[in-house]
Amino acid sequence: MKIKSHLIIKNKFFKSLFFLSLLFILFFILDFLFPFKPQIKYSQLINARDSTVLFAFLSEDDKWRMKTELHEISPQLKNVILFKEDKYFYYHFGINPIALLKALGRNIFRNKKTSGASTITMQVARLLEPKNRTYGNNIIEIFRALQLELHFSKNKILQMYLNLVPYGGNVEGVKSAAVLYFNRSPNQLSLAQVVTLAIVPNRPTSLNLGKNNNFIFTERNKWLNKLSKGNYFPKKDIDDAITEPLDVSRHEAPKLAPHFAYRLRKKFPHQDIMYSSLDKELQDKVQQLAFNYSKRLQSYYINNICVLVVENDTRKIAAYIGSQNFNDNLNAGQVDGIKAIRSPGSTLKPLVYALGFDEGIITPKTILYDVPTTFGNFIPDNFDEKFRGKVSAEKALSLSLNIPAVNVLEQTGVPLMLQKLKYAGF
Repeated sequence: MKIKSHLIIKNKFFKSLFFLSLLFILFFILDFLFPFKPQIKYSQLINARDSTVLFAFLSEDDKWRMKTELHEISPQLKNVILFKEDKYFYYHFGINPIALLKALGRNIFRNKKTSGASTITMQVARLLEPKNRTYGNNIIEIFRALQLELHFSKNKILQMYLNLVPYGGNVEGVKSAAVLYFNRSPNQLSLAQVVTLAIVPNRPTSLNLGKNNNFIFTERNKWLNKLSKGNYFPKKDIDDAITEPLDVSRHEAPKLAPHFAYRLRKKFPHQDIMYSSLDKELQDKVQQLAFNYSKRLQSYYINNICVLVVENDTRKIAAYIGSQNFNDNLNAGQVDGIKAIRSPGSTLKPLVYALGFDEGIITPKTILYDVPTTFGNFIPDNFDEKFRGKVSAEKALSLSLNIPAVNVLEQTGVPLMLQKLKYAGF
């Protein structure tokens, strides 16, 4: 009898092994026939030298989906997400069989659908391929989750999850929420802010950041108390997080150095994140100086300013101002003055007047005549085909008038001008 029982057990074992082998073979065949190649469309980001976001563009599908890089997933953020969403994330193979069986039992015996069995990997599969919640689609979701586990590391899957979680409207991903609601990167968030962002995705409508802050504050502290009971963080850190106020609202996406950002976007249209040498604080300061100074120059009919700040020792660009006001449509503010093609004649005019000053021929207040004039066979005209009559040298230069400039050049002499240009390296 013992031998017979032993043979029965052995036979069952081989049958089970054979069945599992068939399942494995079927899975790999289906994986080959229906490959899963996630294509996440990110918002293009232009970063400053300290990695803060200078400028952000909407993704191709009009989402604020800023890519959270692996180094931005702090241990604090990882621990909170895993505690709330999937404690066994690093131990299962994409699905949690025990949680699935419990959910199935609740669905059968309570005659209603319940949640709670989805792992982070399954949620990633669902976010990548949204479908109606049916049993058939759940099976597809499980298959996709297994594919993700086969082809990607756990950290990569976690990164995809953090880049896809919804925060209401067109905001997706932890980094987008961190930047748009807290004005900082994910790895700069406090514990209270991390927990806030962890609880919103499951209920983005009722937990609407900036609108339902009091309710979110209460829910946040509930989860902080749960974290405290699980000893996930030091008690002092939890206590500080509980008392931290929730003063949050939706901010505009970063729009600093727009000309520089559009220039890089045109050159690298498919690069998700670009790191630049721009200094954010210096960029802010130069932008404000240019804007303020432009107000003073308007009385001289000068309506645009561009500034390029380069570090002499490294030749890196530290600040880039294409115009003092990108949104000034009246004065072509969106034209990048730094790379705009200029008339060679207009470029030389400041040098002509400077030479006139050096030689004592004119001063800024010297009256010049902007009237039709013939210089040998040369009959210059102004760009707008108008003449101003008597004008000061400074006004003639600010208006880029041609006839006064040629008049000054005739008095200083072309040979002297050429000599100075050669001396300057031209």
